[in-house]
Amino acid sequence: MISLVDLTAQYHSIKNEIDAAVLSTLESGHFILGPQVAKFEESVASYLGVKHAIGLASGTDALVIALRALNIGAGDEVIIPAYTFFATAGTVMSVGAKPVFVDVNPQTYQMDVSKIKPAITPHTKAIIPVHLYGHPAEMNPILEIAREHGLKVIEDNAQGYGAEYFGKKTGALGDIGCLSFFPTKNLGAYGDGGMVLTNDSALAERMRMLRTHGWKKKYYSEEVGYNSRLDALQAAILQAKFPHVDAWNEKRRQLARRYTEHLAPLGVVTPVECEWAKHVYHLYIIRSQKRDELQAFLKQKGIASEVYYPIPPHLAEPCRKFGSKEGDFPHAEQAARETLALPLYPELTLAQQDEVIAAVKEFVG
Repeated sequence: MISLVDLTAQYHSIKNEIDAAVLSTLESGHFILGPQVAKFEESVASYLGVKHAIGLASGTDALVIALRALNIGAGDEVIIPAYTFFATAGTVMSVGAKPVFVDVNPQTYQMDVSKIKPAITPHTKAIIPVHLYGHPAEMNPILEIAREHGLKVIEDNAQGYGAEYFGKKTGALGDIGCLSFFPTKNLGAYGDGGMVLTNDSALAERMRMLRTHGWKKKYYSEEVGYNSRLDALQAAILQAKFPHVDAWNEKRRQLARRYTEHLAPLGVVTPVECEWAKHVYHLYIIRSQKRDELQAFLKQKGIASEVYYPIPPHLAEPCRKFGSKEGDFPHAEQAARETLALPLYPELTLAQQDEVIAAVKEFVG
């Protein structure tokens, strides 16, 4: 069986470092925030080139706390792509605001910047570009539109750790960047974890308060916040993985190029990497009008694959109240019908990859 991702293989590749990090944390007695979290926050801030990195309990919490820090709530609107993980829409709804969808570029799956201005209303407060699958969104035009209209930009960089836009790291380009350290991410913990990033010291202070019950001083709540703190154990694990992430991302890029070299000549729709982008291939996504049949065929061959995502958020049940219907965002809906993730992770062997390529080739005929 070839897995979509093999987390055990990664663990064994750096087992001594992970084990030492875990034992050191257990012996320290610091399990919530503390020096392990502070060290990892400093590492990420330095890597991405931001002043403040604040560890949280999940990537979803990162989006919620970013929205709260920008005072976005009831009556406000936030522009998001119509093709993304539901959390991008769900977090906007959870603070009482309305997600306003725009269609995506059918090649990159990124927000179609030409659709943003028509979606802006007097109620619009922010734009959330999503660096989906590890390919950067077109940040310069998005930031320009935001400046013109007085909007904030929150980068959903859950899938783009290490990706670059014109040589600059994603997650560090907007007002706030959001990271996820879910185990399958390019830099993943052994449980949930997230982070918010900003160069704005006032926003950073507010987000630190929001992650801990609205406290500046312990037990003195100044507003209603959350209990959303990155565990010290997860921070230690992430810090141990941190020096390897660039090499892992490069291996993903090499494997992705190899997939494309073999699959594109077969007529398979393979991922695009724009000239201004450094794609980190959190997922390697192909498209097929016979996607479900292909997935079933791969399963018969002992090859895992996954659909990301079968329902675009505007058609998800919680969003139906906003009035979107099938056909409103055709590129997003087509992507939801046709996209399929093939196995891709740094420890995937060439022999395993050849097996996947051969199976796809056999299906295509």
